[in-house]
Amino acid sequence: MKAVLLIEIDWEKMFVPGLSLLEIVIRGSLTYWFCFLYIRFFRRGAGQLGIADLLLITLISDASQNAMAGEYHTITEGCLLVGVLVFWDYAINWLGFRSVFFSKIGEPEPVLLIKNGVMLRQNMKKELITSSELMGMLREQGVDDVTDVKTCYIEGSGNISVIKR
Repeated sequence: MKAVLLIEIDWEKMFVPGLSLLEIVIRGSLTYWFCFLYIRFFRRGAGQLGIADLLLITLISDASQNAMAGEYHTITEGCLLVGVLVFWDYAINWLGFRSVFFSKIGEPEPVLLIKNGVMLRQNMKKELITSSELMGMLREQGVDDVTDVKTCYIEGSGNISVIKR
C-alpha cells in the first residue's frame, strides 16, 4: 500500500490552476509595483546591501507573498507568478532605457555629498549617511582626506563617485 503512494502522482492537482490566471497576473503586478515604489522612494543604500537591507528585502518577500499569490498550490500558478514578476522587472528596465520619465522613476538622481572638500551635511542627512560611513566609502575609493575631494555624489545605484582635486 505505501509503495503505491510513493509513485502515485496527481498530475491535475500539480498543473491545473485553482485560481484564475488573470487574478494571479493582477495580484503579482500590484504587489510588484507597491514593493518597487516603496523601495525606490524610501530606500537607497550606500553602495552595498547591509544586514538591515537584506532583512528588509526578506521581510517584504514574506509579507507580500499572501497578497501576491493568494492560496495557490500548482506549479502552473507559481510559474505564472514568477513570470509576472520577471516581466515587470524587465519592463521597468526597458522603459527606463527608452523614456526619461521612467528613467527618473527607476533610478534616483545623484546627490552631491561633498563640494570642494566640504561635507554637505543637509544632503547627507537626507540620504541617511553619517560622516563615518562617508569616510569609509571615500577610503574605498583611495581617498583618506575629505579636503582632497572636489565633488562626491551618491549615485542612483547607491555607489559613490568621487572627483579628486
